[in-house]
Amino acid sequence: PTECFLNQPEEKQESTVKAKRRKKKKISDVLQKSAPKPAVPADLQNLLTQHFGENRSVIELEELQLSDSCFLPANDLTHSFSSYLKEICPKWAKLRRNHKEKKSVVMLVLCSSALRSLELIKSMTAFKGDCRVLKLFAKHIKIKEQINMLEKGVFHIGIGTPGRVKALVEQDALCLNSTKYMILDWNWRDQKLRRMVDIPEV
Repeated sequence: PTECFLNQPEEKQESTVKAKRRKKKKISDVLQKSAPKPAVPADLQNLLTQHFGENRSVIELEELQLSDSCFLPANDLTHSFSSYLKEICPKWAKLRRNHKEKKSVVMLVLCSSALRSLELIKSMTAFKGDCRVLKLFAKHIKIKEQINMLEKGVFHIGIGTPGRVKALVEQDALCLNSTKYMILDWNWRDQKLRRMVDIPEV
C-alpha cells in the first residue's frame, strides 16, 4: 500500500517589518537645533524683500529699502525688556509729557500673541512709569472698544498683535504719524519654538 500525503497550504509569513512612515520635518524641529540669534536690521529687510518680491516692481522694492538710520540697536539678548527700552529711549519722560494726541501712540510694540503682549506689559513696569498702555489684541477685547478708547483718551504705548493693529490702522482708528518707536518682538519663541516672523499669517 502506498502512503498518501495531503498537501497542506503553506502558511504565509506575516511581514514583521512595517512600512516606515516618512516623518515630516516640522519647523519646531529645525528651530530647536538652531541657537537663538539676536535679530539684526538685515533680517527685517530680507523678510520684506522676500514677502513683497514677487508682487512689486523693482522701483517699488527700492522704496521698501530702509536706511540704517531707521533702526535702533537690536536687543542682543542680554537685556530685559525694560532695560532695553531704557537704552533705546533715554528721553522717554519728555516724550511722554509732550504727547497729547488722541488715536495715536508714541511707542508701538508688536508681538505674536495676546498672552505674549500681556507678559511684556507686566515686564515693562520699570520703564513705563505712569504712562497709559493700550492693549491692541483680539482676545476678550472687541475692536469697537479699542476704537472708542483711542478716540476718547491719550495713550503712550500700544502693545498688540499685527492682525489687530493692521485692522485698526485700516479703519483709521489708529494713526501712526506721532509714533516714534516701533518694536518687533522678534527674538521670542512660542511653545512650538516659532518666532513671530515664522508664522505665515503674520
